[in-house]
Amino acid sequence: MEKKEIRDAYSKYWLEHGRRPVSIFSFAQQLGTTESAFYEHYSSFDALEKDIWRAFFEETVEKLKGDETYAGYSVREKLLAFYFLWVQQLRENRSYILLQKERCLTPPLHLDKLEAFRIAFYDYIRQLIKEGYQTGEVKERKFISDQYVHGFWAQALFVLRYWINDDSERFEMTDAAIEKAVNLSFQLISSNTLDSILDFGKFVFTGK
Repeated sequence: MEKKEIRDAYSKYWLEHGRRPVSIFSFAQQLGTTESAFYEHYSSFDALEKDIWRAFFEETVEKLKGDETYAGYSVREKLLAFYFLWVQQLRENRSYILLQKERCLTPPLHLDKLEAFRIAFYDYIRQLIKEGYQTGEVKERKFISDQYVHGFWAQALFVLRYWINDDSERFEMTDAAIEKAVNLSFQLISSNTLDSILDFGKFVFTGK
């Protein structure tokens, strides 16, 4: 049995019952396998849930990399394409995600459920930032550049929460929010806007 089969069966169980299976033993029986076979892939339901969120991300990136036009995009366009496709991927699993939102998206208590996704997302963003340095789309700044990834993670959480609460037709407001968020972030990290803000802050606090 593959990991994807287990993830799909677990999501389906939540959709049908609105809760976790009572035990890994009972869940494995429903899958027609053994408890020990489950442990070959996941150590717990928590680990399984983390992998579901990671899979949403990884499947999105795989689709992007399989698109020939994606390679020719600017860094900003690549991030936009990621968010648009990621939200589409989430849309296919919206019922499951809505069942999980209080368990996974209530900071600071449960964001650990997104940890595997966060690690994979950081790796992806670091690659984009590195590419941005080379193309001139991202400005490298001493002491600050290392913090860019944290800002983009906050942006990803913003997009996720906005989409979850979006009741507009075809989630059009989420699309607009994505464009505004990405455009603003690249204005800050690619132009002199952030430098001007930092200089002003330094002047306010030090008078120099």
